[in-house]
Amino acid sequence: MPTIVLSNFNIFCAVMGGFVTLYGLVSHFAKERLYMSEPLIAVCAGVLFMHGTKWLRPEEYTLLDPMNLEATTLAFTRLALGVQLVLAGVQIPGKYLKMEWKSLAMLLGPGMTGMWVASSLLMWALIPNLTYLHALAVAACITPTDPVLSNSIVKGKFADQNIPVDMQNLIIAESGANDGLGYPFLFFALYIIKYVGHHGDGQPQTGGGHAMAYWFGETWGYVIIMSVFYGITVGYLAHVALRFAKARKWIDHENSVVYPVVLALFIIGTCGIIGTDDLLACFVAGNVLNWNDEYRLETEQDSFQPTVDMLINLAIFMWFGAVCPWSGFVHNHGRIPFYRLLVLGLLILVFRRLPAVWLLARKIRQCHNLTHTLFMGYFGPIGVGAAFYLHVAMEFLHLVQVDGHVREDAEDLREVLHLVVWFVIMCSIVIHGFSVPAGKLAFYVSRKVELFADNHPKLKGKDYYGRGEERRKSLKRNMSVSGQQSGLPLPPKSVRVHATLPDAALESGDSEFSLLPNHAGTRAKGT
Repeated sequence: MPTIVLSNFNIFCAVMGGFVTLYGLVSHFAKERLYMSEPLIAVCAGVLFMHGTKWLRPEEYTLLDPMNLEATTLAFTRLALGVQLVLAGVQIPGKYLKMEWKSLAMLLGPGMTGMWVASSLLMWALIPNLTYLHALAVAACITPTDPVLSNSIVKGKFADQNIPVDMQNLIIAESGANDGLGYPFLFFALYIIKYVGHHGDGQPQTGGGHAMAYWFGETWGYVIIMSVFYGITVGYLAHVALRFAKARKWIDHENSVVYPVVLALFIIGTCGIIGTDDLLACFVAGNVLNWNDEYRLETEQDSFQPTVDMLINLAIFMWFGAVCPWSGFVHNHGRIPFYRLLVLGLLILVFRRLPAVWLLARKIRQCHNLTHTLFMGYFGPIGVGAAFYLHVAMEFLHLVQVDGHVREDAEDLREVLHLVVWFVIMCSIVIHGFSVPAGKLAFYVSRKVELFADNHPKLKGKDYYGRGEERRKSLKRNMSVSGQQSGLPLPPKSVRVHATLPDAALESGDSEFSLLPNHAGTRAKGT
């Protein structure tokens, strides 16, 4: 007799498969017409299926144990980041780290330090009863730029139309490298908290010297430097093996395309076994694999890697929507009032990255003008990387114990970390997710209002925004430049100055519309 089996596995597969299926039917419309980001859509789905329908049950999946839930989320973030970082490494041009080391050094050195300090000062000022040392630990979790969310910004129709290719590559490279370089910032604070805070209670050895010895020896020596060498070694061996197999036609196209994904799984597993930085190793290995740019050019038009990337992103952000402590943002026994969390989240998105990028813009070749600088400073999303470092810190602090119990200062920091980092992650997903559609909508409305004012009999000739004449001059200047670049002679200056811009050009917003005679205008348009 048929029976209904409502097991967690059956429900999870049905929910996940059904969501991806329905989203896939409208994915092009959502991304290319509405400019909505996949992470934002997936988070909303996770909230709906967890708190609305109760179809997702993360607590039951982890046997109602908070430590199991933290460990599962940490493993999930490692998987998503590892695959994303290897793919990021092979997507940027060959030898990119060598060619653009100056720009990357600015962003990864003083840039990350500035973001760390700026975030910590905001937290220290807005979170009640938080020491600056604890603020440094919390700020370290949100310092890295998230490669998953960054990829959703620098890929697609909007990026192709508005973001220069060299800036796209820089954002991908920076987000890939700085995710693995978050360890020194985090463990600088954690080691001092463990061995100096509360006079080092519960530790066999105490003092700042012992904390710095661990920081330099274990964090820099073993975790960072070893992961770089490990990534270079694995990436080089993978590169040589792949070329060897291709030369003898031992490998088919399908396995060649999936090569970076399985390489990421291997690095995640082996780095986890030896206890080094799997994120940095994954990114370095991806770069070395594509060092001669051969692999990127061969797989550039293949859709398998973006498909794997999309499935992992939808899954991880749906999980985030389900496990995020939404109720804790409001009901946290008065530890952090909600209005302070809200102000903190907004201020971090504005001042965490922008001041550092602004000060370093002259040293970053890709920041060609003010617009590029503002874009680089604003679009530094916080997401999967922050969740990863959050759970690394939570795991470390759980082991700071006195008489078998978590030490008081470590427990308080765990609570603050859990609330603040998750809240900032959700602020970044929502605000960065809506930034592009909001900007497009504002531009569309502004353009329609200007056209209405220009064409309406009673309003014609009035410039309510003070931009009409400026825009016409800009378009005329662009048209003149287009004509000069075409190599054809320009008409007399008087003809060009007194020409009237057709309404059709203004309405279309086409910067290539020419005010020149027909033959020059045709050339400028590419027809």
